[in-house]
Amino acid sequence: MTPRNSLSAAVFAGTLSLALGIPAAAYAADGFVEGSKVTLNARNFYINRNFVDPAYNGGQNKAEEWTQSFILNAQSGYTPGPIGFGVDVLAGLAVKLDGGSGTYGTGLLPTHGTGADRHPADDFGRIAVAAKAKMSETELRVGEWQVVVPVLRADDGRSLPQTFQGGMVTSKEITNLALYGGQMRQNSTRDDASMEDMFFGGASSDRFNFAGGEYSFTDKTKVGLWHARLEDIYQQSYVQLLHVQPLGEDFAFTANLGYFTGKDEGSALAGDLDNKTYSGLFGLQAGANTFYVGLQKVSGDQWMRVNGTSGGSLANDSFNSAYDAADERSWQIRHDYNFAGVGIPGLVLMNRLSAATTSPQQAVTKARNGVANPSWPTPYKAAP
Repeated sequence: MTPRNSLSAAVFAGTLSLALGIPAAAYAADGFVEGSKVTLNARNFYINRNFVDPAYNGGQNKAEEWTQSFILNAQSGYTPGPIGFGVDVLAGLAVKLDGGSGTYGTGLLPTHGTGADRHPADDFGRIAVAAKAKMSETELRVGEWQVVVPVLRADDGRSLPQTFQGGMVTSKEITNLALYGGQMRQNSTRDDASMEDMFFGGASSDRFNFAGGEYSFTDKTKVGLWHARLEDIYQQSYVQLLHVQPLGEDFAFTANLGYFTGKDEGSALAGDLDNKTYSGLFGLQAGANTFYVGLQKVSGDQWMRVNGTSGGSLANDSFNSAYDAADERSWQIRHDYNFAGVGIPGLVLMNRLSAATTSPQQAVTKARNGVANPSWPTPYKAAP
């Protein structure tokens, strides 16, 4: 679980995307070059976290780092023929602008050294390459890339996005139905350049298998059903309902409901596990303003996810907590303002207040955070 006995004093992320290619949709006939798209994302990220509990985090009073990163995403089109072939490259470099031995640990940079010598790296980066093949509306992808599905959501909440190595099939042969299946073997977390096995609960595995489907009844209502297994550690199922209900001009009600159930799997290397997690995020859009209420409940053991992945499938996931501890209950109220309404498209200001408590059987903990987040959209931002 993301540590949460802290107050985010300031969280700021600025991103600027420069499109260097032409989208494939602009061409009647897609091709390897004609269908290619290249974007360069320049991301400036600063975090200052004040740990209000002196006993928390080994006595460290705060975590503060500042980075400038560059993310190149080059996606080819497909070669002509019944089966088209292509390749995607994702390359990232993050450079430290500020941060030292007393302020490490924001997740922006790798941490090196031990004891009093622990400090953030000056820079880090990596290159991910994935080959792809497409026949009709079915695509096979093999290699390393940023996987974003509800049961395995790569974290893109810091300097560089998390990536996974493996294979995945996506099929959209049936109208309104998308099917997914794959196996991931290793991952590189958001603050690490190396590729390692995946782990949960102190146990590691080199196989994460998943399958799922999403069906759109209309352009306003979609349901999803997923199942995943981190081999010999845990298995998890997920049901999701997404709905948008227009209420008139410039008004709409939105709902994102989810239910996870999980337990130990195979050799149960992380011990006996039993989890049920309920999640609901409700929104009211009124012109440039959107107001949210999030409700979340974890029953039994902590919510199950591969190390380093985002909690973005949960209603109350935030910069400094996913509120996913055993028997944790949480809520949030949130306001987003889209400056497109005043002629500044792409700029969104978000403010949020959230709180959480654990069960009476455990020591009661609470967390509240307010986050101001001016951000420019990035092609790597995980879907809500």
